[in-house]
Amino acid sequence: MFENKERTDVSQLGEFGLIKHLTQNFKIKHESSIKGVGDDAAVLDFKDKQVLISSDLLLEGIHFDLAYVPLMHLGFKAVQVNLSDICAMNGVPTQIIVSIGLSSKFPLEAVEEIYKGIELACNKYNIDLIGGDTSSSKQGLIIGITSIGYAEKDSICYRNGANEGDLICVSGDLGGAYVGLQILEREKQIFLENPQIQPDLEGKDYIIERQLKPEARRDIVAILDQIKVLPTSMIDVSDGLASELFHICTESDKGCTIYEDKLPIDPMTYETARELGLDPTVCALNGGEDYELLFTIKQSDYEKIKNDVDISIIGHITEKSRGLNMISKSNVVHELKAQGWNAFKANN
Repeated sequence: MFENKERTDVSQLGEFGLIKHLTQNFKIKHESSIKGVGDDAAVLDFKDKQVLISSDLLLEGIHFDLAYVPLMHLGFKAVQVNLSDICAMNGVPTQIIVSIGLSSKFPLEAVEEIYKGIELACNKYNIDLIGGDTSSSKQGLIIGITSIGYAEKDSICYRNGANEGDLICVSGDLGGAYVGLQILEREKQIFLENPQIQPDLEGKDYIIERQLKPEARRDIVAILDQIKVLPTSMIDVSDGLASELFHICTESDKGCTIYEDKLPIDPMTYETARELGLDPTVCALNGGEDYELLFTIKQSDYEKIKNDVDISIIGHITEKSRGLNMISKSNVVHELKAQGWNAFKANN
């Protein structure tokens, strides 16, 4: 979990002393952040913008395993998964609030590592940390993050705007985070059986990073704005492509058809999945934690988007009665099933 000969008990600082210690290096970057950490509440002023707010809770043993997740990576990822929700509304994330629950096994030095990751994410994505809370916990480590951002009223993308004939697009590639997790779990089991054996992660850097250090696709939001494409619907791929398609189609009262040969799967993801006896397509459909953006666009916007190498067109929206389907590489129609990750079944 955390190995350090220096160990400072968190209780030595007290709640307010801990917050001050952990946040003293965070600087305010946005004019909308009138008041950040240090008072009873933060003060924000977005003037004529629409404010976007999202919140996520990460629990030790449910959302992460400290046997192979470095604390700095955990802090970085905790921020990213939350910023992704703002990006999925076609918005710009600007602030976060961080609350953390700690058991007595975590010394100050361990908490500092988490906040180094949070600070790294804030600096990389130009985010202000404007508040939060700390508490003791009997359930291990708990991290709760609220993200705040903005968008013009007419540019916000909801899940319910997809229309028949719209093209289905996804950024980046899919399945890497899930396959990376399988490698980490495999090496953990080998280590537990024989602690003398060192983890073998050679050549798997990309998919390991996809799992441990995902990055919200704020760049895609910026690209869409630059090329004047306003998606008709949008969602981030956190629970798996199939699950997210179900959300869009359910909210939009539509069906969809996607094509297996159009799914963007990185060669390392594909090859490693095969090595592990997994179907790469199933990993892409149901793996989750890729934090790419899934969105629909009007057919008239095709020419604007067709040459972007980081955006794949994987299918189209249909009428509801046709259901949700995937056309396989052998031209067989398969009904899509949402079998993505479920936090309430994670321990079952």
